Amino acid sequence: MLHLTTNGSDWLEEKSLAEMTLDELAREGAKRMIKEAMKLEVAEYIEALKHLRDSQGCALVVRNGCGRPRKVTVGSGTIEVSAPRVNDRREGKKFTSSILPPYMRRSPKVTELLPLLYLKGLSTGDFTEALGSLLGEDAAGLSATSITRLKSIWTEEYREFKKRDLSEKDYVYIWADGVHLSIRLDDERLCLLVIIGVALDGKKEVIAIEDGYRESKESWASLLRDLSRHGMKPPVLATGDGALGFWTAMRDIWPETKEERCWVHKIANVLDKLPKGLQPKAKAALHEMMYAPTKDYCLHEMGLFEQDYGTKYPKAVECLLKDVDTLTTHFEFPGEHWVHIRTTNPIESTFATVKLRTRVTKGAGSREAGLTMAFKLLESAEKRWYRIRAPHLVAKVREG
Repeated sequence: MLHLTTNGSDWLEEKSLAEMTLDELAREGAKRMIKEAMKLEVAEYIEALKHLRDSQGCALVVRNGCGRPRKVTVGSGTIEVSAPRVNDRREGKKFTSSILPPYMRRSPKVTELLPLLYLKGLSTGDFTEALGSLLGEDAAGLSATSITRLKSIWTEEYREFKKRDLSEKDYVYIWADGVHLSIRLDDERLCLLVIIGVALDGKKEVIAIEDGYRESKESWASLLRDLSRHGMKPPVLATGDGALGFWTAMRDIWPETKEERCWVHKIANVLDKLPKGLQPKAKAALHEMMYAPTKDYCLHEMGLFEQDYGTKYPKAVECLLKDVDTLTTHFEFPGEHWVHIRTTNPIESTFATVKLRTRVTKGAGSREAGLTMAFKLLESAEKRWYRIRAPHLVAKVREG
């Protein structure tokens, strides 16, 4: 554990403590803490290797001053820091700071903020003005030119993502959903076809994000064929809502994959066909089915629901019972995984953070820009996803 200390007199180099604003104090504190943390990082690195000597008995790893000062934008603002250098004379070895990597101009959190703000409607030319007061007028890499350059980099990253080889991957479970958004487009709303999967180690990963026309069968089929061409194996189970386009396409391309209807979508559709006064009671009954401990108990609860609402509200009952088989597929899989595979929550929760189904901007834009920004959002969110419960059982599901 690093224990950081600062010299109290250093705080008074340029301004007295009383003269500093809260933001200036935060930036100065961040600067001092980063400086001390990097010193300790280097000290620990050298201490661990101090026993290594050359033929003359000189240490192979020693301090080598500091690098040139550079401005770095962090959450508290833009600060100027100099990274300590290390002379590591071992062949093929080089010290790289994990706190301040080479060429880094923005902290990862600030970098993640940029595509999020763009998706929320901030135009390229407004980044400097909007963030200048918060991160400082000299915030690194937030000029209109820098943002334009970043967008080009993100676009190239997205293109490479679509071309990647999937033959070394094996996704056992997948979630599929169509996410509609109308951001920076001057024609119809953009529909994102999103697939997230669970690899053999239980880790959730973004598999695909593509432009699709109203979740049609042709759009989904094109995406699934493209994944197959890049080596993706058919998953064991796919979870999605009732959109017929995905299921029709999947049955043609991955006929062996089992289907699970999303319970959250199904419950919303059933409740929509009932009077508001009855919805709380009906919702409780539907949740009883969703969280049923066994398939038999779930089917029993469905029978009771039919008895209670079938006479007066046949459409609600029909909406539920037409998908009985695919609403209960999860019972064929390990109980530890049910919480994950009976809904499309991994997709829904990720996109809900920026409310992509709400119109937030006006004006022209490109579909590629919308796809690229959504890709960066998913890429950022993926880093915070947890593995599914009992990840060791995922490989056993693949084995049958």
